Amino acid sequence: MSDPVSGPVREIRPLSLRGAVLGEGPDASVPAHYGAPLREQRRLLEREAVVDLGQLELLEVSGADARSWMTTVTTQVLTGTPVGTSSSLAVLSPQGRVEHLAAAVVIGEESLLLVLDAGARAGLRRYLEMMRFAARVEILDRDDLRVLGALVPAAEVLADLDLPEPVAVWSEPWPEVAPGGVAYGPAPEDPAGQVLSVFPAAALEALPWRERQLAGMSSWEAVRIADHRARQAREVDERTIPHELDLLRTSVHTAKGCYRGQETVAKVLNLGQPPRRLVMLHLDGSQDVPVAPGGEVRLGGADGKVVGAVTSAALHADLGPIALAVVRRAVPLDAALSVQVLLGEADGETGALWIDASQEPVVVPRDHGERPTTAKL
Repeated sequence: MSDPVSGPVREIRPLSLRGAVLGEGPDASVPAHYGAPLREQRRLLEREAVVDLGQLELLEVSGADARSWMTTVTTQVLTGTPVGTSSSLAVLSPQGRVEHLAAAVVIGEESLLLVLDAGARAGLRRYLEMMRFAARVEILDRDDLRVLGALVPAAEVLADLDLPEPVAVWSEPWPEVAPGGVAYGPAPEDPAGQVLSVFPAAALEALPWRERQLAGMSSWEAVRIADHRARQAREVDERTIPHELDLLRTSVHTAKGCYRGQETVAKVLNLGQPPRRLVMLHLDGSQDVPVAPGGEVRLGGADGKVVGAVTSAALHADLGPIALAVVRRAVPLDAALSVQVLLGEADGETGALWIDASQEPVVVPRDHGERPTTAKL
C-alpha cells in the first residue's frame, strides 16, 4: 500500500487491538477508534488518554554539521537552541511549493529527531541525501522508536504505567507565532494543542494497555482540525505554498538566510497573496452522514460553482461535524458553502448528497483587511 505523500506506509501493529477499528489511508495501520470514539475523544481532551501514532515515521540527523546544515536546507533555524527545543519545519521546491513537513526536536548538541507523516520519510531522506555533499552528517531511519500523541507529555497521562524515559517530547505553543513567523489569519479559539512523545517502540509494545488509556486517530484528527493545523498527508498537494495553510506561523522562519523556495515565500508575503486559503468548516449534522476528504466544496448548493475540496473531516465532541478545506482565495469569508458527500452506486452511477457548511476563517486574504502579522524578533 502506498500513501499519496511520497512513499510506502510501513506495516505497524497497533499497541492494542481490543475493540480497535483501524483507520484508512495514511492512518490504516493504527486504530481510528476503539468502539466509543466520542468518549475516547473526551478522555483525550481531559488529558486522560493518549493516541497511538505508530504510523508516524522518524528520521535522525546527526553529526558535527547537523544543525547548521539543516538550517540551510530547510525553512527553520535550528542552530543555537538548547537541547530539547521543539520546532516545525518545511522543505520547499525551487518554486516555493511545500514538499515536506516535519516536527523537529533537538535531542543532542549534534543531533535532531524529525517526526514525519506516514509515507513521508522516504522522500525527505532522498532530498537530504542529495543535498549532503561534504557536510558532516549522518541520516538514520529510527524504526526502533514510536510516537504517542496527547495534549500533554504522555508521561503525565500514563503516570501509573512503567513508561521508559522518552527519547524526545515535541511541543510548540501553537497558535502563538514563532520567532521569524507570520500569521495569515486569526488564531483558533481555545486551542487544545498537541504533544508528541517519542519512546522506544519495544517498550511501548510490551506495556499492559488498558481500555481507558487509549483514544483513536479520529479523536486526534478532531483536535487537529479544531486547532486549524494542516497535515502533510491531508492538506498538502502539488500546488501548495506555505501561505495557503498558515504554515508561516510556525514552520517558516522569514528572517533567516537563503533556502530553496525563499523567493516565492518573500514575494507572496511582501507583494501578493496566496491563490488559495485554508478554512475550517462547521457542517450541518442533521443529515447524519460522514464527510470524507476529497469531497467538493461549492458556493451555495449543489448547482453552485466548485471552489475547493475537503482535505480533512471529523466529528468533534463539542463542535460537532467539522472539516478543513482548501478553497479559492476569492471565496467571500461569509459565503454559505455546500460540501459533497458521495453515496453508493445505483444503476452504475454514484449518488451525491450536499451538506450545508459555514466558514471559520484560517487564512484571511489581505483584500479583506487582515494583513499578515509578523512575530517580533
